[in-house]
Amino acid sequence: MGPDVPLLNEYKQEFFWKRFPQTVLGGPQFKLGYCAPPYIYVNQIILFLTPWVFGGVGTLLYQLRLLEDYYAAVLSGGLMVIAASVVQIINLCARRRTVTVERLQSQNILTDEEEFEFASCAGSETIKFIIPGKKFIVNTIFHTVLAGALCGLGTWYLLLNRLSSLYNNTGAAVMIFVFGFNATIPDLQQANQALHIIFLFLPLLWALGILSPVDAVFLWGMEQTLVFGLGGSAMATNIRLVVMFLVSVGVAIGTYFIPSSLGVILFTTGMGFILSLDFSQVELMFQSCCRSPDAQADLRDMPCSLGWRLGWKEFFIYLTILMAALAEAGLLHHFGTISETSATSPQAIVSYILISLLVVSWILREIQGAYVFYGVFRNPFYPQQIRNLKVFKQKQSGLMKAGIVRRLLINLVSPFAMIGFLAMDISLQSLHTATLCVGFTRAFRTLWQNTEHALLEMVVIAIVRLAALKSNLVWWNSLGTGIQLLLVSIIWDRLIQFFSKLKFALTVLISSWTEKKQRRKSTATHITINAVLFPMLLAVIALSAVFSAPLFPLFTLPVFLVGFPRPVRSWPGTVGAAACMCPDSVYYQQMLWSLTEAFRTAFATGSLGVPSPGTHFLCRFQDRVMWVMVLERGFSYCSLNIKGLELQETSCHTAEARKVDELFEMAFEQEEKSTVNHHFSNILTPCAALPVCLYSDARNVLTGIIDSHDNLKQMKDDFVKILFWVLLQYCSKKSKTLEGTVPEDTGGAKPAQDVAEQFVVVNVPTIKSFIRKTPSLNSETFDDWSDDDDLFGPEPTKKKTGIHNPAPKQASATLPGSVEMQSPFCESFSVTSTDKAWQALGFGLPAIDKGRELERLSEAEAVPMVIFSSSHSKQLNVPQEWRSSVLPGPRMQQLTKLFPEGWYKSVLSQLDIANMEERPSDILEGVLNDGALMDLYAHVVMTCYGVTLGAESTVLSPSYVYRVYCGDVPWTVGLDWLTGKPELFQLVLKAFRYTFKLMFDKASLGMLEDFSELANYLEEYERDWYIGRASDARWQQAVLQKKPYLFSLGHDPTMGTYTGRVLTLQEWLVHVGKLNSEGIRGQWANLSWELLYATNDDEERYSIQAHPVLLRNLTVQAADPPLGYPIYSSTPVHVPLF
Repeated sequence: MGPDVPLLNEYKQEFFWKRFPQTVLGGPQFKLGYCAPPYIYVNQIILFLTPWVFGGVGTLLYQLRLLEDYYAAVLSGGLMVIAASVVQIINLCARRRTVTVERLQSQNILTDEEEFEFASCAGSETIKFIIPGKKFIVNTIFHTVLAGALCGLGTWYLLLNRLSSLYNNTGAAVMIFVFGFNATIPDLQQANQALHIIFLFLPLLWALGILSPVDAVFLWGMEQTLVFGLGGSAMATNIRLVVMFLVSVGVAIGTYFIPSSLGVILFTTGMGFILSLDFSQVELMFQSCCRSPDAQADLRDMPCSLGWRLGWKEFFIYLTILMAALAEAGLLHHFGTISETSATSPQAIVSYILISLLVVSWILREIQGAYVFYGVFRNPFYPQQIRNLKVFKQKQSGLMKAGIVRRLLINLVSPFAMIGFLAMDISLQSLHTATLCVGFTRAFRTLWQNTEHALLEMVVIAIVRLAALKSNLVWWNSLGTGIQLLLVSIIWDRLIQFFSKLKFALTVLISSWTEKKQRRKSTATHITINAVLFPMLLAVIALSAVFSAPLFPLFTLPVFLVGFPRPVRSWPGTVGAAACMCPDSVYYQQMLWSLTEAFRTAFATGSLGVPSPGTHFLCRFQDRVMWVMVLERGFSYCSLNIKGLELQETSCHTAEARKVDELFEMAFEQEEKSTVNHHFSNILTPCAALPVCLYSDARNVLTGIIDSHDNLKQMKDDFVKILFWVLLQYCSKKSKTLEGTVPEDTGGAKPAQDVAEQFVVVNVPTIKSFIRKTPSLNSETFDDWSDDDDLFGPEPTKKKTGIHNPAPKQASATLPGSVEMQSPFCESFSVTSTDKAWQALGFGLPAIDKGRELERLSEAEAVPMVIFSSSHSKQLNVPQEWRSSVLPGPRMQQLTKLFPEGWYKSVLSQLDIANMEERPSDILEGVLNDGALMDLYAHVVMTCYGVTLGAESTVLSPSYVYRVYCGDVPWTVGLDWLTGKPELFQLVLKAFRYTFKLMFDKASLGMLEDFSELANYLEEYERDWYIGRASDARWQQAVLQKKPYLFSLGHDPTMGTYTGRVLTLQEWLVHVGKLNSEGIRGQWANLSWELLYATNDDEERYSIQAHPVLLRNLTVQAADPPLGYPIYSSTPVHVPLF
């Protein structure tokens, strides 16, 4: 779409301009989408001006000296309470008057709001439209009292005498009194004047989304207090934030009542360390002990190395560090505290150590990434051309050693050095002061919670003190070390935010002209206004930085506003609770812990910088885009939220993903690299390449393979072999699982004497003899209706084989002359008693359709009894229901000749049939010489082959192969028989897919040499591969189970081509870049405003179009639902930083 796509579509503009004045004015609807009588607008104006009239009455009585100021405020508030009560009572009466007669209205679902039909000035519909009622009586009472209180306070706040004395201008006082709805301390005079002006614009600020909702400002205030006032960190969940805030406040209050400085040192040091640990691990451990399925699943998937889960090793390490910290703090405070500050004092010596630690750790961190100095210059020490993983690891080994040194300095050396600096501070002698309670509680907490930032703050204090040894900074020294560190922390954080927001604003401003697809007709005007009012732009940026609020560009244009303050997580919902899940989500779910472990190493070495809460990273590998956000940070851990973006790329997604690939390619893969990052203005800065164990996705067009006649012909032969191999493996494994139990399958192999004891048995030694006696299911079988043949009489002798024994007499009496009949098609087939009676009396039966009778009895007639010559063959016996025959006899005889006896013996010779009493060679010889077993498998295999590929009318083609691969087998004789046995059908489908994969491998790697190579291929397929369809549920299970390889066959109907897709699980290099956090917060703030305030939910709106510099489309996708649509979002993930 072009750059001049409307910011608001026409169908939304009318709705917006109706709702915007209503939001500013607080309820009156002066612009409706339908015709309304004039009294509707008059009544709304009267109701809107009622508080102003009551405030004017109180003000007038005060100005006339008839009432004091507080009496005037009470009078105005009382009148407002009475008016609000009357209004609510009128609405209640109107609703009760219309509740019994409810008119059914045909609502138009396409309209934005309900339409009313007004009958009169005081009619029920008019009252309900002007005075929306409350659902609950408690809500009605609360709003009535609140209206009175606000009216009274507003009257008292806007008295004309106060305004005249505040501004010394009667005209200004009158303007504020008319449009608005005292301090005598000189220091608050200017603030009071500014607040009176700001209050005039509160409705407009609310409509623009600048005023914060109550819940957001409440959580933001707690987060800011916890981070800067108490030394904590932003939390991953709201519950953790509230609990940690309350506990931290309790620690600060408890510090106030400790009577000695040594007690303060030990208490704050210990509590600072304990509160900086990740208590979510304790919660996970407790849930696991309570056998929570989710907790046990997390522990099962979680890596087992040090730090991932709370165990005895971790507990011992934490306890050792805590004891060492307490011992150091107590000893240094007792022996090292000196009242005089000099260049040789113990605290000054520690200051030099801290400066050295900061410089060394900063250098070791900078050389770990692809760029240095905040992404401006290329790092000459970073490995070049990192396409090969093995070579990359070899080149990075030196940097990894430097990362280990940095890790030791940050995790162990720096905290103890800072404890020494604080323990010897003279400010600790000022007990029972706010400086001690807040300052040192925060200082001892933050050195564990965020060591890098605490080290920087302490170095700034140390440098100032060393530089001011010969001078006396009275005001600065009077603050105390704790408050000094607090101020440095706030100033440093706001400066970082200011420059990040300034870079984002300049990027939006410049790219609106340099990117041709973003250049609108109004771009030149926007650039000119921003250039002329650049000081005002800096003021807006500074204001947003001071309040730690997002700077959002309106509709992502260079028109900047200050968003309302909110927590760094930006979204109010529970992290990971919502995502637009789809089949592709499993690829992100599979890589979760591997990617997390890679981030653990990168954070520990410093290649991704300092993992501060609110930091965003973007990871790219093939068609996958991972969005990683740091939620929480503490001692030796951080908490992440990992999101996965859609794989079905749209045009906007593709354009931005291509830009991301270009940035990473320039940083990691190009041979000629400049020393300067030419894409410094981009919101994404490449950081590092991390080895992650995930699936690579390779797709190949199968033209020339699937349509080759030679390949298709060979595929038929291979299918018979593979089907036998699959069935044999299945039966062998099933026999082993049932070993030691009594099988219920009556078709199993039985000793000869047991068979002889049956009342009448026909022993069928081989399947071949049975096939020759099976009538053909052709047109001759379905002959004319006839009663010449007695189908219920005994079978002719020529159709019987085996030994006939008379059946023992049954307890139940039968008619004289009736017989029990045995059929060669079943073990014991007897007619019903009714049929026996008619047969004994000599009466003829109705004519029988012989074809239908055979079809009805096919299941019972086609289950032969098998006697194995080897007692071990029963371990390989097939289930009884698979032995039935559904193909015509002559056709079955032709197919049986195709059974590969050489392959049969080769596979059996490699099979493991264990028996402690006989030698393996004797067992193998007996099984190989068992003709009944081979005939049994030949019958089952060739029957399945004839149903799927061996029909006389079957002509293999790419479309036929694709249909069978997908399980949609074209109809043939016997297909219903095969599909009626789901277990056998799945094995046949599995064998066919193996056959297709073998054809693909032979076309790619060459032909097979012998049977052993074929067996090796099949064993590899069984062990390491899942071969199926990408849309199957088992495909997703295979991904989650981390199957090494996956293969699927696909079809592109638009191109008419067939594709093979291969997923390979191994370590691959994933490119990771750091995003401008303030740019992300700004775009998300605009997204929230645009969809929630402007209701601009158009899928093709301007602010969702591709922007290669801001990555606007990817940023919108990564937002939490319902505004964004990531296909995967993890719950907070604990990452150890040991």
